[in-house]
Amino acid sequence: MSTLDSIDHAIMRTLQDNGRISNAELAERVGLSPSACSRRLDILEKNGTISGYHARLSNKALEYKMMVIVHISLSGQFAKTLTEFETAVKRCPNILVCYLMSGEYDYILRVAAKDLEDYERIHRDWLSALPHVVKINSSFALREIIDRPNVGL
Repeated sequence: MSTLDSIDHAIMRTLQDNGRISNAELAERVGLSPSACSRRLDILEKNGTISGYHARLSNKALEYKMMVIVHISLSGQFAKTLTEFETAVKRCPNILVCYLMSGEYDYILRVAAKDLEDYERIHRDWLSALPHVVKINSSFALREIIDRPNVGL
């Protein structure tokens, strides 16, 4: 991957703020012609620097009022164990984020639930059914302070 310059950074900052901006407006904001801007954007997409464009939905508007941080311990860290767990965890639509961790727990998940009853269902039907799980520790978020979709540039 080539080194990113100040124009690439300007393109990415602008797209982070507004992923629906037209190429003409993006070009104007970063000081390029529309064709040059389009070429730069194409390169950033093809080399994986820009990995996609998404609508950011409001969990609150969708009535997912509860965020739960879940710590998971597995029976071991063999490759087969990790692969089976990771394959299964991807099937649960309420799991928004899953990280393989170092330290006390093997995985940390961020789970969206409508309410406590909904989380009980998720815990019973999904989390407890995940392969190789020996311990589940759930913490309920009281208030979201910050949730950045990307790192600042």
